Amino acid sequence: MLSVKSATFGPIENNCYLITDEKTNKSALVDCTEDSDKMMNFIEGANLEYILLTHGHYDHITFAKQLADMFGAMIITGKANAEFLSDSTLNLTAFHNINLEPFKADVYLEDGDTFMIGETKVKYISTPGHTKGCGCYITNKLLICGDTLFCESYGRTDLPTGNNNDMVNSIKKLKQLEGDYIVIPGHGPTSTLEHEKKYNPLMSRV
Repeated sequence: MLSVKSATFGPIENNCYLITDEKTNKSALVDCTEDSDKMMNFIEGANLEYILLTHGHYDHITFAKQLADMFGAMIITGKANAEFLSDSTLNLTAFHNINLEPFKADVYLEDGDTFMIGETKVKYISTPGHTKGCGCYITNKLLICGDTLFCESYGRTDLPTGNNNDMVNSIKKLKQLEGDYIVIPGHGPTSTLEHEKKYNPLMSRV
């Protein structure tokens, strides 16, 4: 069983999540916008094993490497996201006057791969569209979806490697998941998969 703690960071109001396996107290941080007192207070006391990256835009990865080194945590992301961690055009730092040293993840996942946070199994699914490197993490009844799926919306596709057809296919893939899930996105309020099936303008018609 996982507990979920959330907070919003930065000028684009990124959602970061601290998910913790209650049995073992092992935790993972989902995305990492900033290295700040607020972030340190957010993860204070956590047994941080992993930093999970949903995709490679700067507002989701900027301080992942620093925090991983600080806590001895492993960075996990999808294989298709690898080049975003070192390419300033793809991660958009080139357009925002942000200095981000290239870095690598410790683990690169393929679609359908699983790993454990403590005693809780987490599944990774590739969901390109917003970028070709986007992916979601599924565990228990949580759907951690980054900038793929939002409450009654979905990620923009006009940035480098974004693709409308890929987004349609990814939203269809999420729609086909069995059962209901709590949708926790990269920006904006939480939702549920059942709500999105009814009210999301893309999901309701794919």
